[in-house]
Order: sequence, then C-alpha cells, then structure tokens
Amino acid sequence: MATPDITDSEWTVMEALWKRSPRTASGVAKDVQESTGWAVNTVRTLLARLTEKGAVKSQRGRGGILEFVPVAAREACVRMESESFLKRVFQGAADSLLVHFVQHSRLSAKDIKALKKIVDEAAARRG
Repeated sequence: MATPDITDSEWTVMEALWKRSPRTASGVAKDVQESTGWAVNTVRTLLARLTEKGAVKSQRGRGGILEFVPVAAREACVRMESESFLKRVFQGAADSLLVHFVQHSRLSAKDIKALKKIVDEAAARRG
C-alpha cells in the first residue's frame, strides 16, 4: 500500500489513533478537543477523508458502533513527510537540513552525543 499524503489536520487525528485504537469518532474528538477545539463533526469529516485515502479503516465495534483504526504505519508517514519537507524546504539537501537544525536548535550535550553517534555510524556504513 502506498503511504497516503495527509494534511496537518489529518495528522492530528492519525496521532490520536496511533496512540490508542480502535476509537470512535467521539473518542477521537475527545482526545483532540483540548488542543484543537474541534467538534465531533469536524473529526468525522477528517476520519472520512482518511478512510478515502486508505490511512484508516472503519469497523463495527461493540453494539455496532463505528470504530476507526489506523492502516498506515506511523513510521511510513513520518518517512514520507520527512522526505517531502526535505525536498520542499531544503531542495533535497540533507546536509543543509542538518546544519540548520544543529545551528538553530537548543541541543543538550546528550543530544549532540547521540547525533554524533548516528553520523559516525552512517559514515562507517558508507566506508
């Protein structure tokens, strides 16, 4: 299955489903209401779009209530979003992205050590 292209609003719904599913539209609305202010009808609309895109599927739960579960894996969606961002903002140049984040982020010594380890491991794999 191809990874669906999801909007920022749809991403919010997906995060709620990745954390806990199956969920009803009302359950998802409760999960995101504080941070978004969305009514249950807004969440239903987003769930319908996500269903059309193949990112979620619906099923009948207890009492015949419609529940939603994610079909798209979070990691696959993160990978696609990351690649899209890299192409769109940094013209595909990963080094420019990394330099930007290192220079403009508040990295702890622990963060820097972890990043250095990742870079060293990548360099070792490439010979």
